[in-house]
Amino acid sequence: MLEYSVSFGDCDPAGIVFYPRTYAWFDRAFHDWLRNFGGHGKICQTLGAVGIGLLEAKAQFRRPMRDGDRLRIALSIEEWGRKTLRLGYEITVAGEVAAVGGELRGLFTPAGDAIVASDIEVLRKLLGEDG
Repeated sequence: MLEYSVSFGDCDPAGIVFYPRTYAWFDRAFHDWLRNFGGHGKICQTLGAVGIGLLEAKAQFRRPMRDGDRLRIALSIEEWGRKTLRLGYEITVAGEVAAVGGELRGLFTPAGDAIVASDIEVLRKLLGEDG
């Protein structure tokens, strides 16, 4: 769970949160979660990976978020695939859902001159069944 206070700099000229900030908060919640296991860099070093990268991102906006709003950003694991991890996000303001979204991430490892999505089971084992 990530808590964040919206500031004027997060908003567009209409006074509502500029939508790319939502994706930044999703990403921050993900990386804050990884800190429980040593952080992104340490996990990648342990697994011989170059990153736990983004393959897909989506968001739906249910109500405006404005300067001064106190956000709660919750992350959930929706599905472990063979090469992917699907995450869900929910942003609430005073208990009301403001945005929901999701990410699809892969574990990327070097393969010669390329980078490829690898079997993600090693990450799942490192984080425990549910992370």
